[in-house]
Amino acid sequence: MLFISRLSLNLFMNFHEDFLHFIWQFRLFSTSELYTTQGERLLILQTGTLNKNAGPDFSKAKLLIGSTTWVGNVEIHLKSSDWLLHQHQLDKAYDNVILHVVFENDKPIYRSDNTLVPTLVLKHLFSEQLFLNYQQLISNANDFPCQKHIGDVDEFLIHNFLSRVLVERLVDKSTEVYDHLANLKNDWDEAFYHLMAKNFGFKVNAVPMQMLAQSLPQQLFAKHKNNPLQIEALIFGQAGFLNQEFQEAYPQSLKREYLFLQKKYDLVPLDVSVWKFLRMRPQNFPTLRLAQFAALILNSNHLFAKILAIDEVKDLQKIFEDLPVNLFWKNHYHFNKPTLNVNLQLGKKSIENLLINSLSLAMFAYGKASDQQKYVDKSLVLLENLPAEKNAIIEQFTRFNVKVKSAFYSQAILHLKKKYCNEKKCLNCGVGIKIFKH
Repeated sequence: MLFISRLSLNLFMNFHEDFLHFIWQFRLFSTSELYTTQGERLLILQTGTLNKNAGPDFSKAKLLIGSTTWVGNVEIHLKSSDWLLHQHQLDKAYDNVILHVVFENDKPIYRSDNTLVPTLVLKHLFSEQLFLNYQQLISNANDFPCQKHIGDVDEFLIHNFLSRVLVERLVDKSTEVYDHLANLKNDWDEAFYHLMAKNFGFKVNAVPMQMLAQSLPQQLFAKHKNNPLQIEALIFGQAGFLNQEFQEAYPQSLKREYLFLQKKYDLVPLDVSVWKFLRMRPQNFPTLRLAQFAALILNSNHLFAKILAIDEVKDLQKIFEDLPVNLFWKNHYHFNKPTLNVNLQLGKKSIENLLINSLSLAMFAYGKASDQQKYVDKSLVLLENLPAEKNAIIEQFTRFNVKVKSAFYSQAILHLKKKYCNEKKCLNCGVGIKIFKH
């Protein structure tokens, strides 16, 4: 075995401790004759469980040091003096560290009771090729680190890891739902309304749509459910689009209704400048999206409860089809600019976007919060039955023969790219580990 050389030492010291975590976890170093820096014989019975939260790096490790069996935590650093740099000497949680694993031992380390922490130095215990493989994997300038090798990885392994990554993504995104919930007195229907409003903005106008929902509580609509004009007036008025003069009867009626409702409910509209039209297809203009959103409000009652009760994907899609959009928009993209042949309904891709980013997420978050696995499962089944998204990131992976069969996998790949590939966390990635080990 070739051990790491002086030529690689400077390069190695520039990399993260993740590499040492990895070779410790999988014992990718010579373990036949191990000794601590104090000269005691070391036998690794269990490397322990990697800790992703605060505290020592590995817990529940089991070691034989000398003639004594120890069970406890293992801490890993590039240099032993990093213990002091990270101020572990001030944290009682590190008093039960039974082994300090380092690349380079530059300083003895003591617990708070002045007992010496046993130390294992890895510098000469693993092959230089192992490190060079790691360096090559994370240092390239490709779209994602393993793109040249991922085609050689078994498809089952890739999809198995992507399943785990998808759940990570949904857990991460659920925090937004729970934040809304906390601010809305645990009202799931209202929290879903906020989530749906944001996603109706389709990224470009997501923020103003969210601001609109915050300024218009859903219960306000309930008071006007039987009056479509008033629902539309509330939405367009609060969005700031009615603060102008109109020539046609419909927007004039909207303005009259809104001025009455504004005074009644003491409403403060958004500034119309927050809405973006530039470089957008007319079908995505916020005015048409607001008209569609108003139609959805009119067409639905207790929408979140209704969604939880629906099992079939086609029935969920129907919620967003044939919306009663005011016919004024058949000939308009703007209030004062007539046009021809506008499609009033949401397109297929837009509906799929809402199912992925609103319905699936809300069901998952609700299932987790209420400890009802059936809603978590429904969320995942929904994604499995929707087509994969198409964008530049997905294209990067499909170009190298990664099969993206559904939105289940396209959502996972978006998370994989952001949280693993972009951050070069190849040693935390099931695909990266498989490539690296070979």
